[in-house]
Amino acid sequence: MSGNRVQIKLSSKDSKLLLYLANQLLSFDSGFSEYIAFNEKLENFDAIIATGSDNSARYFDYYFGRYPNVIRKNRTSCAILTGSESDQEIESLGTDIFSYFGLGCRNVSKVFVPKDYDFVKLLSRLEAFKEIIHHHKYCNNYDYQKSILLVNSVAFLDNGFLLLQENEKLVSPISVLYYEKYEDEKDLKNKLDVNKEKIQCIVGKENPATTPFGLTQFPQVWDYADQLDTLQFLSGLN
Repeated sequence: MSGNRVQIKLSSKDSKLLLYLANQLLSFDSGFSEYIAFNEKLENFDAIIATGSDNSARYFDYYFGRYPNVIRKNRTSCAILTGSESDQEIESLGTDIFSYFGLGCRNVSKVFVPKDYDFVKLLSRLEAFKEIIHHHKYCNNYDYQKSILLVNSVAFLDNGFLLLQENEKLVSPISVLYYEKYEDEKDLKNKLDVNKEKIQCIVGKENPATTPFGLTQFPQVWDYADQLDTLQFLSGLN
């Protein structure tokens, strides 16, 4: 769409999706073959878009920092609860928490709650997702994380398939949902500002939320990762 030619080096963990999309484009118009190439070694390029962990980003920056670039690091998503959420909104939040669990920056791994928040409604409405415990890898993580918390005498809440733990960190292990209490709107804003470079989506009903409940895994075409307009970047290349 931008008129650029792309060389793609596929991730070893995700080698299917981009290849499928390229083949779809070629089925619509074979002329795209001049613009798309899949290579093991990238060379003779003018700009870079790279996605990886915080650690791999340091390598990307070292090797490709002299080129125009978009280098994406680890991010995660969180949710803001006030206690006034409807049953449907809590169930929709479950979609944000459990869909593609642990596999993306749009996956909700933490909730911010008022200091007097009652977790009974949250845990009961998330029962709609209880079948996830039958996913063997998820279940293994649940058993492991619960054992760690018990051995270390760490307080947590448990509904049989999800562990809620109070923690200031943003990224929780699979089967664990972190929560952190806030005093007021100012305190909440401060907590979000401190972590803004690590947050992809903020789920909730009103500001400072950026995404409605249940929609983190359904981005619009204009919902660019890290709020960086990729097409604008590409179109601005000389």
